[in-house]
Order: sequence, then C-alpha cells, then structure tokens
Amino acid sequence: MLTLGIETSCDETGIALYDSERGLLAHALHSQIAMHEEYGGVVPELASRDHIRRVLPLIRRVMQEAGAALDDLDAVAYTQGPGLAGALLVGTSVANALAFTLGIPALGIHHLEGHLLSPLLASNPPRFPFVALLVSGGHTQLMRVAAVGKYELLGETLDDAAGEAFDKTAHLLGLGYPGGPALAQLAREGRAGRYKLPRPMLEQMRRTGNLDFSFSGLKTAVLLLVRKEAADAARSANAAGKADIEVGADIAASFQEAIVDVLVAKSLYALEQTGLTQLVVAGGVGANRRLRERLDRAAAELGYAVFYPEFEFCTDNGAMIALAGALRLGCSVVGSSLCSGGLGPPRGENPLGGIANESRPQGTYAFTVKPRWDLSTIVS
Repeated sequence: MLTLGIETSCDETGIALYDSERGLLAHALHSQIAMHEEYGGVVPELASRDHIRRVLPLIRRVMQEAGAALDDLDAVAYTQGPGLAGALLVGTSVANALAFTLGIPALGIHHLEGHLLSPLLASNPPRFPFVALLVSGGHTQLMRVAAVGKYELLGETLDDAAGEAFDKTAHLLGLGYPGGPALAQLAREGRAGRYKLPRPMLEQMRRTGNLDFSFSGLKTAVLLLVRKEAADAARSANAAGKADIEVGADIAASFQEAIVDVLVAKSLYALEQTGLTQLVVAGGVGANRRLRERLDRAAAELGYAVFYPEFEFCTDNGAMIALAGALRLGCSVVGSSLCSGGLGPPRGENPLGGIANESRPQGTYAFTVKPRWDLSTIVS
C-alpha cells in the first residue's frame, strides 16, 4: 500500500511517501523558523499562509523523487490535530481534495500518534509492547503502547510541557527562537552543578507511584535565579562580559540537567511499573543529546533498550504521518496482527471500503480539524 503523508499542524510543512513493503520512499520538509524568528514565536496566520504556498510543490517534489505518480497512491494520511486550526485546515483540505479526486481513502491522523510511532521508521525499530515518552513543546506524556491504537496513559504534565519550559527558559536567558535547541547548545558550555534547581514531583514519585510531570515551578525557579544573578539589564545573559556569559551557560546547564533528571527517572520508573523493557522516546525534545546520553547510560545499566527516531524525524514531519496512516489502514484491512507489529497491507489491496475518517460518514469526504484532541479518544 502506497500512502502519502501530509503534516501541517504548526510551523513545518512535511510531505512523505510510505510503501508498506519498501518502507519510506521519499520525504521533504520546509521549516518556517526563519519566518517566525523575528516575532519570537509562531504567528498562526503566517504559518497557514506559508503552508498554502509550500504544500503542493512539496507533494510534487516527493512524488518525483520516489518515481511515483498520483494514480499510484492507495491512501492519503494527514494531520487532523492537535495543532493550529488554520494550519491544520491547509493539509486537511488538500488531502481530502486529492483523495476525492483519486477515489482513495483520506485518513486523519493524531499528531502525537505520529510521533509515538515514528521510531518504527528506524532500521532497528522497537517491537510492541513498549513504554513511550512523548516529549515536545506542547506535550509531555508517558504511555504504555500495546499495539497501534492501543495506548494507556501512565502520566502527563500538569502544566508546562518540557519543551515549553525549555523555550520559556531560553527567553529568560535572552536566547533566540526556537529556544530549546539554543538553550541546549549554550548548556554544553556551562556547569550543571553550579545552581541547585528543583526536580518537580520527583521526591514523592516512588512513595505515591505518580508518573505525572510539572515544570512550571522549575521555570519560576529559573526566573528568580536570573533576577538574582542579573542586578540590572547590563548583566543579562547577552551582555558582553565574560562573567555574564558564564552565568547564562551555567543556568542553562543546570536547568537542562534538572529537566533530564525528571524525564529519565520517570521513564525508568514507568518501565519498572509496567514490567516492560523497551522505551521509545519521541517528540522534539527527544533530539536533546544530553537526554539521550543519560537515558542510554541508565538503560544499559538496568537492562533496558531505548529507541529513538532519527534526528530528522524528531520534529514534525510527513514521514511519521504517512507511516501512522499505513499502519491504521493496514490494521483495518488485514486484521489485528498488523496492529501488533506489521506495517500495512500488501501492495495492491485497496482499503477504500474498509476504513473512513471516524469524524465523517463513510464514503464521503467531508472533514473537520481538531485543534484540541485527546489521544485517548482515538484508541481502537
């Protein structure tokens, strides 16, 4: 089965072509970082307009690179939510129009499910079941994943997501957009032990068994620390003095270590609680090198295995959406065995009659987007 994936949930336009037998054939991504940088964050209207400009040329590019024609497609998968409403509408409308024209299924995919399944694109993918740490700018969750569509929430953030805390702390330190990668880069020059910062909800974890997260208090602690270290505006992290630069780097390193401590401890405890031995880490923060280093070391000591998507698939991309669509459609066509490890139905088996977007009557191409969408509502 040949599935086209379309991702337009926020500030990246991602297109990919996935074959159930041959794997990922081609993918392309356009990032809007440069456009939004001067505003210090994503401007939704600008994001939507840029998706309109990019999506069709990227589809043509991916099809050409794969040596495929539109008539070869068996399905179109697209991000239906969560995300920015206007941005989601661009990909959703293009996907449904294309599917209608070709007479093939259009399947709305949950953005987080795409991230959760993205490590399956790697050359050495995990096998079900596993624990997944979804950690990004908008979400921090621990899930038990038994199969495609079979997800159990173990814990989630009660306030700020880890990636959000990275971005807000980067802003406090005067770093540019996007803040997370900039802070991680600065942290490499700093001393993580210089400042003692809180590890929220960690001390009581084993006593209560709670796997939830909270990062707003850590962010506030950094704010108070920055104010304390910077007596006036001249002593900000971007000041010319060497001492000020060192302060910023040390704060960044201390903050990053606090976040990593919490993510590592909670992930390992989730494995212990569930009795599973595989951990999947997905989402933009999953690209953080310090997090990977700490997880790999701790997992090796305890006999666990950790799986990550390739770095290029940590952030939003079309490949994860194409894969999730192929898996979802494959499960509906050839049985539940694919939901526990297969990658879609055999080439040529058209799933048109077997599945339709759950939000619309079967056989029609009416569509909606879901800017807010609880992952638990999509389970099979």
